Order: sequence, then C-alpha cells, then structure tokens
Amino acid sequence: MNKLFGRKSEKNDPSKDSESAQEHLLTREDIQKYELYKKGVNHMADEKFREAIRDFDLATKIDPHFVDAWLKKGYAYFHMNEYPISLSCYDHALDIDVDNPEVWNLKGLSYYKMQNMDKAIESCEKSLDLDPNNGMTWYNYACYLVLSGKTEEGIEALKRSIEIDISNAKKAVRDRDFENARGIEGFRRIIEVVVLEAVRQGYDYVGKIVWITGMDSIDVENALTNLEIKGLLSKKVERKFFNKEEYYELSKEIASKVGTLKRSGFLKGEKELTPPIQQLKDLSELLGSIKDSVESGNVSKTLDQFEKLINPSVHGSIMIERFFNEHRDLRLYYNRLQDKGQEYLITHKKDFLNLIESIDAKIRSNTISN
Repeated sequence: MNKLFGRKSEKNDPSKDSESAQEHLLTREDIQKYELYKKGVNHMADEKFREAIRDFDLATKIDPHFVDAWLKKGYAYFHMNEYPISLSCYDHALDIDVDNPEVWNLKGLSYYKMQNMDKAIESCEKSLDLDPNNGMTWYNYACYLVLSGKTEEGIEALKRSIEIDISNAKKAVRDRDFENARGIEGFRRIIEVVVLEAVRQGYDYVGKIVWITGMDSIDVENALTNLEIKGLLSKKVERKFFNKEEYYELSKEIASKVGTLKRSGFLKGEKELTPPIQQLKDLSELLGSIKDSVESGNVSKTLDQFEKLINPSVHGSIMIERFFNEHRDLRLYYNRLQDKGQEYLITHKKDFLNLIESIDAKIRSNTISN
C-alpha cells in the first residue's frame, strides 16, 4: 500500500527490523518450499492442476510436514476428479495435523463425489467438532444428510448454515442436492425467506424473482402465495398501456422492521433503501436487556438473548447485513457460553459488555443519520 504522507524512513522503521529478523530465521529450504507453494496456488488459479501438483509435490519433498501443501495437492487432484488420490493427500495432512477442520471438510467432499455419504457425513462431523462456526461445512453436512435420506436432520444443519451465512439460503434453493427436501416444511420456509429477501431488494415481479434466485417459477409462485396468506406480502396491480401486471410489496409492518428498496426516478429505474428504523430500535432495547443479564451473571437469559441476535428469523439477518463482524463474534461467544457456562461468562464479562456497547453505538449512529 502506498503511504499517504510520504515515505517513512526505513532506517528508523521498527517493522523493517522485524521483517528482516524473520527473514534471517527462515532457512533456504523454507524459502524454497514457500515459493513452490505460491507457484502451485497460482497454477491452481489458472486451472493448471498438473503443474500445481508438481509444485506442491516438490514443496512436500523439501518439508514432508508441510500441511498446506498436502491439502492443496489433494484439492488439485479433487478438481481433476481423481478422488482416491485426493483422499490419500488429505490423510497425509491429517497424519501431521489431525485437528485440521479444513482437511476434514475437504475429505468429506471427496467422499461425496465418490457417492460414499456415510464417510462424507463422518468427515463433516469431525470438521464441525473442531470448528462449529464454519457455515460452508454445515452446508455440506446438510447436503450429505439429505442425500442419505436423513432429511429432517439435513434441514436442521442447513438452518445452522444459514444462521452463520445468510447467502447459503439463496444457494440452497437452487441446489439439486436438496431435491428430496423440497416437500419438507422447513425447506419451504427457507424458500420463502429467499423470496421475501428478493422482494425487499426490489425484485417485485414473479419473472424478476425467478431470474435473481434461479428458482423454478412454481416454487416462487407458491412461496409468494404463502407469504401473502401470512400477511408478509401484499399483491399489487400496475396498469401499463393496454395490460396490467401484478407485483408484490412487503407489508408495512415487515418493511418497517427490515427496510425495503423502493423503485424511484425516471421509469422507476433507481432504487432507494427505506431504513429499518423499527428493527434498529428493537435491537437497541434487546441490547439493553442483554447488558443487564450479563452484568447479573444470568447465563440462560444471556444465551436466549444472544440467540435472538444470531437467528435470521429474529434479528440475525440485519445483524449480518449491518454488523457482520459483531455477528461473527456473537456466534463465537454463544457457542463458548453454551459449552463452558458460568465460568466463561464471568471471565469474559468485559468482552461481552464491550461488544454490546460497540453494536449499540453503531445503532445509535444509524438511527440519528436516518
């Protein structure tokens, strides 16, 4: 990055001394293996997988314990559809670092491609034991469960994936791996969430929703009907010359909570965001309640309130949209608090309160600016 206020003197720059010291700590073999690794990554980006494998192979010959090189080598073989060899590479990596969640997740993908769902599920479970906050691993786990006939369990895993990363909802409704789950009530609700978000973003005609989501028009129309019955959407009619077209709007209550994109300007080509003032106020009230429960040391109440901030059906969606980093920290605290209870609340009380104050300060700023 270029410096804004002139070049800093290298002579007096302590960071340069630190970098220089680190370089001296690296052996010639270290430098060679990292250069080969970088070359391999670049070759993978260009889809030159044979060349990448050669580079990773040379790197592991220099350092047989180079986990990242074994992992990338396995992934290169995966892209070449050579799944048994990719598994062998992952096993080498796990021999070195058995607690590497990424390797376990990738191992599950290889088993999935080999149609061995039991092994894929087992690998995913080991990955999630090590890193329960990885949304992509939960998504993969959901796929494998549904494909193995464990549909209800798969939907629960998918919901967890969406709680961590809301974009997984849009991905799921287009994924054929969830074909057997489409009749399940839980999956229909996920479709409705995606359709509701599309309308919020200004895609208010059936054709537009089909285009932006990639879903089947029947699924979209069914979701729109259900959302209208629930009072979350209302159907409108727009007259155009000699015909009329139906479009949808969020109900006033929902629009006030989550905000919506309104069409404006010439030919209504521009979109303007209506801020979710009411939901921001609700969030602020909830944060005040969380602060009280943290200060009083009430673990169960704190967990219940954290869950409201994380859950996309309550406040999770706006937290991800407006306070992404804080939402990530909340998930971490929530999981740790579930595992360790009172002791964790006591030792991390200050961290909890600082995070709550940070979110509340941003909400006050947003409310004032709106």
